[in-house]
Amino acid sequence: MTRLRSGSAELRRHIYYWKCDRPAAFHGVLRQPEALRDVEFLSGVREVLRAGFAEPFDLVPSCGEGTHRTYLLRQGRQTLFVRVEDGPEGDGHLAEESRVLEAVTASGIPAPHVHFCDVSRQRAPLAVQVITHYEAPDLNRFCRERGVSATVFAEEIGRWVARWQAMPVKGFGPFQSQKIGGDAVLKGFHASYADYFHLHLDRHLALLQDGGFLSPPETNRIARLIADHRPLLDVGTPCLVHKDLALWNILGTEVGIAAFIDWDDAIGGDATDDLSLLACFHSWDFLELALRGYESIRPLPVDFCPRFWLHLLRNMIVKAVIRLGAGYFDRPPGGFLTPQGGPALRQATRTKLLSACQGLQENRPLSDL
Repeated sequence: MTRLRSGSAELRRHIYYWKCDRPAAFHGVLRQPEALRDVEFLSGVREVLRAGFAEPFDLVPSCGEGTHRTYLLRQGRQTLFVRVEDGPEGDGHLAEESRVLEAVTASGIPAPHVHFCDVSRQRAPLAVQVITHYEAPDLNRFCRERGVSATVFAEEIGRWVARWQAMPVKGFGPFQSQKIGGDAVLKGFHASYADYFHLHLDRHLALLQDGGFLSPPETNRIARLIADHRPLLDVGTPCLVHKDLALWNILGTEVGIAAFIDWDDAIGGDATDDLSLLACFHSWDFLELALRGYESIRPLPVDFCPRFWLHLLRNMIVKAVIRLGAGYFDRPPGGFLTPQGGPALRQATRTKLLSACQGLQENRPLSDL
């Protein structure tokens, strides 16, 4: 059951990455966890849920670390996962993600089933989505707590990326939440991949320079590099891109991957993009295995190496904008992004971003990661 407030989806046409480009940038990232227990807020969530679930049901705060408020809905023997968006924009992106989830699960990709979604904000000023709850932890937590190397999962991740790239999509950028003319195929807002790729690029670079993360010469160098490699953005056929592929968005155990979650930034895009996202967090030993898994399903794209460096650079620009804007570089040790503290994350982010520049400029082998 999906209800979409008219016009709210149009916001996504002008977004490269929701977390830092939405009108209320970083909403949810900076929220205090105590807000999950706010009586008035919980009352609103329950009111929306009553449209899809008969009383009685229990609703308790969950430990999600993303930008949504999250809860567990317990009803009889059933436990489901609830995500709530309360941003002032009244955006319908949970409806867009629900369409993506319906498509990927229908294609056999391990991902949550959508039990309920209401983004109308008619019962309360909230958008609510209810999906499958998994007992499995995210792979980041599993590897950290069990002392397991992430490379154990790399080939399997690569195989799944190759499989979801085979799904048909139309257009580029974020997907429209409603079927167009009865067409069930996911459709992006943009006719050109280059148009999507360049959305907010100048603003992102300016934010990093103004925040002291990049120097003016570094900013100019990056802008020139991207302009010089503009032909690599002439993508003819789009593919499905998760766009937030990281271990904390993959659930599983030593048995294997249980589900890929958080598809709300999914786009129609370039085949190298999700693979480059893995390199935002991992070095060559991980990526080499992921590529091996990918190639067991489909060949690597043409011009893979320069396209990979270009997308790693673009993705690291966005990661840096989010980490700077959300204050991650100033945080003490702890949390899934800052186990060693903010200054260490800042240095690691700069190193990765500038290595992507070097790789693109000098056409370096990926083993230099």
